[in-house]
Amino acid sequence: MISIKAALAKPFAKYIYNSVQKWANNPVETQEKVFKNLISEAQNTAFGKDHKFKEITTYEDFVKQVPVRDYEALKPYVLKVVAGEKDILWKGLPTYFAKTSGTTSGAKYIPISKESMPAHIEAARNAILLYINETGNSSFVDGKMIFLQGSPILEKKNGVNLGRLSGIVAHYVPKYLQKNRLPSWETNCIEDWETKVDAIVDETLPEDMTIISGIPSWVQMYFEKIQKKTGKPVGEVFKNFNLFIFGGVNYEPYRAKFEKLIGRKVDSIELYPASEGFFAYQDKQHEKGMLLLLNSGIFYEFIKADEFFEDSPKRVTIKDVEIGVNYVMIISTNAGLWAYNIGDTVAFTSLKPYRVIVTGRIKHFISAFGEHVIGKEVEQAMEEATANTDIRISEFTVAPQITPESGLPYHEWFVEFENEPENIQDLIQRLDESLQKQNSYYYDLIVGKVLQPLKITTVKKDGFQDYMKSIGKLGGQNKIPRLANDRKIADALYTLKVTK
Repeated sequence: MISIKAALAKPFAKYIYNSVQKWANNPVETQEKVFKNLISEAQNTAFGKDHKFKEITTYEDFVKQVPVRDYEALKPYVLKVVAGEKDILWKGLPTYFAKTSGTTSGAKYIPISKESMPAHIEAARNAILLYINETGNSSFVDGKMIFLQGSPILEKKNGVNLGRLSGIVAHYVPKYLQKNRLPSWETNCIEDWETKVDAIVDETLPEDMTIISGIPSWVQMYFEKIQKKTGKPVGEVFKNFNLFIFGGVNYEPYRAKFEKLIGRKVDSIELYPASEGFFAYQDKQHEKGMLLLLNSGIFYEFIKADEFFEDSPKRVTIKDVEIGVNYVMIISTNAGLWAYNIGDTVAFTSLKPYRVIVTGRIKHFISAFGEHVIGKEVEQAMEEATANTDIRISEFTVAPQITPESGLPYHEWFVEFENEPENIQDLIQRLDESLQKQNSYYYDLIVGKVLQPLKITTVKKDGFQDYMKSIGKLGGQNKIPRLANDRKIADALYTLKVTK
């Protein structure tokens, strides 16, 4: 018998679906309204005065007045906010700082304002409600749900709460979900990731888990521990588990492994959250890409990735984007980030409505020889090469080998297999052919005998976990980059002796 909560979820889901359609069907007007509101609200901030916001009436004015910046370039303003100064990037002081670990800046402090915080909560909620509206499935709202996340313990920094984004969000669980939510507060506060996952396993095993969410690589660790402890597939342990919610990385390289761990297929919803904002979520089960959130206090700009490092690359709004082009995404937000480069690259899969896929990071590519191979290409190559095979991958990353002991340079793929292929040369050939097909520069380098075909170095079981532990980034929202233009990770894997 359907519960009252499950029954009420359906009309609410329909209401939210209709409200989303209103702005999704009027995308350009919606973004223009967001843009004007942002400029108006921030006119009297230090940043607004420095960049003459009172004189900005058009997007063209904004492009002239406000250059694209990354965290390093915005840091002088951020440091003033961190020091407790008001009205610097946005009105007053932020409600929170989301602390993230930057690769070049050390710790980053990303402001979250009282205006921007609700969008983080509503987006995650609406993604589930749109799924209910599309599928009619609401029975899972009566079961237990879990999100593998960072500690909710917050510090104070000059009167502002400071923590990891997932820990901050933990303070905003709606009352109607609090009884359903796991892990417990005490377990969530455990800092050591492996100890925490063990505690989560113990806490969830007796429960009726219906939703499980988190970054795939860390959910995989949780699933493996459940299977080891019970000797059963996860789907048998949690018979009503039917919805996996994930973000942070592409799920496709993990899908075959997950289906084996679960023992059956389950529906999934992809999210695109970040400390800087909640940008998109999957709104349809059978459409490629995630709905770009145009009504959430974020104004979007895009720069073609292959033009990004030019002196003055062209900036465009959603009005002028094209399907299938790799763009660097630039955001201005109601938390005070202005023409801010978050470092992600995206491509549009649809313009009615606007849907995107995350293709990688502008700093994560391999172009040691001018090939400019990106994350999406290596992931697609792995997906195509292992399709219709029994090969399952736990994790992988790719690095250039510029100075091999003999022969031509090549791309070295470090792969942790769940089950190793009988014929690894066959896998190598399929990977290389897929990459050549996707990337004409790579094809030319192979044909022109500048590069030799890629090589695979096998990583031992849990080798990538050992690597993440060695750099203090095991668990939480941390993830392995799919590729890098240097051999920092590659050399560490060899040093740790996790390669075979």
